[in-house]
Amino acid sequence: MMKFEVKDQFELNGKPFKILSGAVHYFRIHLSQWADTLYNLKALGFNTVETYIPWNFHEPQPNQFDFSGQLDIEKFIQTAQALNLYVILRPSPFICAEWEFGGLPAWLLNQPNSRLRANDPQFLAAVERYYQNLLPHLVPYQVDNGGPVLMMQIENEYGSFGEDQAYLKQVRDDLRAGGVTVPLFTSDGTWPEALAAGTLIDDDVLVTGNFGSHAVENFDAMTAFFNAHHQQWPLMCMEYWDGWFSRWGEPVIRRDIPEMIADLKALLQRGSLNLYMFRGGTNFGFMNGCSARKNHDLPQVTSYDYDAILSEAGVPTKKYFALQKMLKELWPNLPQATPRTPKLTAYATVAADGQVGLLTCADYFTTTISRYPLSFEQLAHYYGYVLYRTTANTPRPTEALKVIDANDNVQLFANQRLLASQTGEAIGDELTFAAPKTTTQIDVLVENQGRVNYGYKLQAPSQRKGIKGGVMVDHQFQINWQQILVDFDQELLARLPYQPVTTQHPTQPTLTHFTVHLAQVQSTFIDCSEYGKGCIIVNGTNIGRYWARGPIHSLYVPAGLLKPENEIVVFETEYTRVDSLKFLDHPLIDQENPS
Repeated sequence: MMKFEVKDQFELNGKPFKILSGAVHYFRIHLSQWADTLYNLKALGFNTVETYIPWNFHEPQPNQFDFSGQLDIEKFIQTAQALNLYVILRPSPFICAEWEFGGLPAWLLNQPNSRLRANDPQFLAAVERYYQNLLPHLVPYQVDNGGPVLMMQIENEYGSFGEDQAYLKQVRDDLRAGGVTVPLFTSDGTWPEALAAGTLIDDDVLVTGNFGSHAVENFDAMTAFFNAHHQQWPLMCMEYWDGWFSRWGEPVIRRDIPEMIADLKALLQRGSLNLYMFRGGTNFGFMNGCSARKNHDLPQVTSYDYDAILSEAGVPTKKYFALQKMLKELWPNLPQATPRTPKLTAYATVAADGQVGLLTCADYFTTTISRYPLSFEQLAHYYGYVLYRTTANTPRPTEALKVIDANDNVQLFANQRLLASQTGEAIGDELTFAAPKTTTQIDVLVENQGRVNYGYKLQAPSQRKGIKGGVMVDHQFQINWQQILVDFDQELLARLPYQPVTTQHPTQPTLTHFTVHLAQVQSTFIDCSEYGKGCIIVNGTNIGRYWARGPIHSLYVPAGLLKPENEIVVFETEYTRVDSLKFLDHPLIDQENPS
């Protein structure tokens, strides 16, 4: 039976063990690519893989759990074990990770007066239920049960959020009650206040640090904290940021490779490492996070390339080979191998074979009726888009219209004619429109661009999406609403009344259908540089958002989502013509300077 211990150094079966780990998120990489990605981690010379576990993916609705297919965490662990990799798991309720709502399920926002990430009975009851369903999938794989799992995380960067030690202790107790016997840890920034608030060092829970530079100084800060609490523990950077994430409208951030390698070398001479990220992957669907700002939050892009050691598509970068070389210099006998490189193909351009306007085909989608508009959370439709529709009395030739309290982007229509798109502080600006009839169909398309994944706004009302106050015509709140839940289910998309594509620019959001035949199935990128804003669905899987704002103008399509005959639908909201589908064998990025 194996045993992993935290003493003055990490010990595995009584022998010193230096953790060389890389972050690989199973939920961001198609399951068909898990094995090759983990093989490349092993080929680098590493011995461990680390992954977060996103609560919102595994419990998408209250008490409805999913551990199948892409969410089969057991299969991911088994794949690592087959390659003789150890595993670090981070099943904390909150993960940050630039993931929608930091991994918290949006349905938590329906709990009245509940406080998130706190010693709150409602929140802790939900955490306990989650662990009761999650932990049976993890506990059998602990090292002391013959598996590869070395340790698990209690909470993530809690010292940058709160100081509720009772909450941290309850999460710890839930993990122990669920059968977790391996060492537990916390991870925080290394300044004293964060370490004091976010750790359980006096309860013998391992403290690890998160940083992306100045390794010596950060380890010095951790050592001082350990000494102040009379602990002699191994130093570990649980997240060494080898790159950074991207937000819409901002340039891609790249790390200087020689500077990073020098800093990592100094780190490894003193402690253990988890590279964040080894392979970043993709925020498929609507799972991108969002950076909190006072007036208008900044949503992150679909690609989670992160300038990581492997690219979004799994291609080894210059960083990979520089790091492999440095490791060999430190430990000449370290086992390494040549990495695997995936094949990427730029397929021939395909013409659209049908198109339909969203307002025209709204009756095909599931509709909820209410007297006043309901939020996304009240509708249990937590992500993407909702189309709100009512008929207003408009006795005057000119009327005024405004939306009260909505997030994050709204498009307003009168009799299917676009009046305006509003976002941020512009939402709520009053519009006037011509009303040639005594009644007018009012449509409001609302997009949730992503809930914040870090910081004070986790608790803010702005994280509830959709129309929350109402819609006024003249000075009256309108009643009798249809909420049309824009779903991209493959069977539903196949039934839509597509018409031949015209040369005219669309006057409403459109869904454009493509049939794509492939003689050979390989990974690819879809070129979105001529589109406006929207998302793309490949064989029923939403591969993510695109936006002309950049900096990334392509969407990655893993081979595992493709087959010889494919149905692809582009949902375009900005009235840009979509009549062809172009493919690339590389991403399309503004000011690209690849590693």
